[in-house]
Order: sequence, then C-alpha cells, then structure tokens
Amino acid sequence: MEARNLLQIEKLGKDYSSKSKALTDVTLSLPRGQFVSVIGSSGAGKSTLLRCINRLIDPNAGSIVFDGKDVAGMGRRELRQVRRRISMIFQHYNLVYRSTSIENVLQGRLGYKSTIAGVLGLYSEEEKERAFTILDQLGLAEFAYTRTDQLSGGQKQRVGIARALLQDPLLILADEPIASLDPKASQMIMEHLRWAVDTLGITCLVNLHQVDYAIEFSDRILALKKGHLVFDGTPDELDARAISDIYGTPYVEERAVRGGLFENLEEEVLATVGAA
Repeated sequence: MEARNLLQIEKLGKDYSSKSKALTDVTLSLPRGQFVSVIGSSGAGKSTLLRCINRLIDPNAGSIVFDGKDVAGMGRRELRQVRRRISMIFQHYNLVYRSTSIENVLQGRLGYKSTIAGVLGLYSEEEKERAFTILDQLGLAEFAYTRTDQLSGGQKQRVGIARALLQDPLLILADEPIASLDPKASQMIMEHLRWAVDTLGITCLVNLHQVDYAIEFSDRILALKKGHLVFDGTPDELDARAISDIYGTPYVEERAVRGGLFENLEEEVLATVGAA
C-alpha cells in the first residue's frame, strides 16, 4: 500500500447467498484527510461496504488494508485494536437514551478500556474534559448532562459524531447519517463532518441518498450499482448523465452550470433520485 493511502480495498466481494451478491470486485483506495461520499440506490451495497471495512460483516472475497494492516484476515484481539481508529456513525444514532450526552460520548473510549473499566464507567479526568470540549465544539455544551432521549434528531446525531471523535479515529464511517433529519439539521451534520476532515485530518467515508449534499461537501464521490463500483470521481464529474446511469432514472439534460453544481438539479434530477 502506498504511504499516502489510509485504506486500500482490492476485489472486495460479499455474498449473502448464492443468489444475493451484495458486493462484487470492489476496488478503491482512500488517502488520509479526504471526504468521500458513497451514493447509489437502496440495496446497491453501500451499507455492506462500510460494514465490511470495520468487519461488522465478514467479506467473502478480497482484501481490506487499513493503516498498513490486513483487516480481512485479523483475529478478534487485533480487530479490536484496529477498530479504535475506525469510528462509525449510524443513521439511527445507536445511543443509550437513558444516559446523558457526555456519558454517550465517553463510550467512544471503550475500545481503550479493560472490560471491568468499561462496565464500571471508569474514565480519566482528561477523557471527561475532552468529551466536554468536543461537545462544545459541536454546539452541545449546554446539553452535556441532558439525557439523549430528550434531544432532537440533529442533536442526537451530533452526540454520535462527538462519540466518534473521542475515539481519535483515522477514519470515520458514516452510514446514512442525515437520512432521518430535516434539511437544516442535515446541513449542520454535513458541516461538522467536513470540519472533522479539514481541521482534524480525519478521512470520512459517508453513505448518502442525497446527491446534492454529496456534491456540495465531498472531495470525491463513489457510486455503487447492484454491488459494483460504477463511478469514482470528483463532484464536478458527477453530471446529470452519470446520475441517471447510477440510479437508472431518465436522463435530464442540465440547462445551466454554477461552479460545478447544476441549476435546478434538485427539481429536475433529484426528484426521482430521492425516491430511490
């Protein structure tokens, strides 16, 4: 693996059955400090790809090399150590709702704790201070001691981001992080993820249904279609014809271009894409 690549995937395959191929021969590499979105219809293999990277799902074929280590061939102990540096953000937050925001954030350190320390919630003062600082950076300082079941969806997702950041990750995997949020909250979540890339140098790999957000925030966009990688390029290269090919929707010729984004893109193209 070249030194500049944090993640190298070669010919990755995942079959759920003899008739169900979720991923086929997916090959890609991610450098450090890049924001990469993965788009595609429901069932295209986006979530499977992310879960293979951190071995929540075991692939059937191919290799996954993260930070110079072969993830696909690791045992449980080695995998636990690698997962410390790979955070995951979920569509439905995966928070402990009876616990406060800061208690949820501190769970980001569990990978560094013994089983007993984790069960007893034994965190250092430095870890607690860092958890509060991250919540403050994400605009949640006033909710640090609020139970997360009392937060809005956008606030819950920011707690999820804070928990991911407390892991000190090299890579954040975000699986549809804005699918359940309104446009204002979605914009804020994407801005925070972009901040993590630009300010902290973390690589983000984000599954999205919203193509307009992928275009706005990404350095690079990948597209999956029926388990195959069918697009790998910049936002400027993702034109209306490429979008129609990815989603199998009618091609709508763009009428105007604005800095690489198409005027009326949402109205003309994403009306069908968003329902995919």
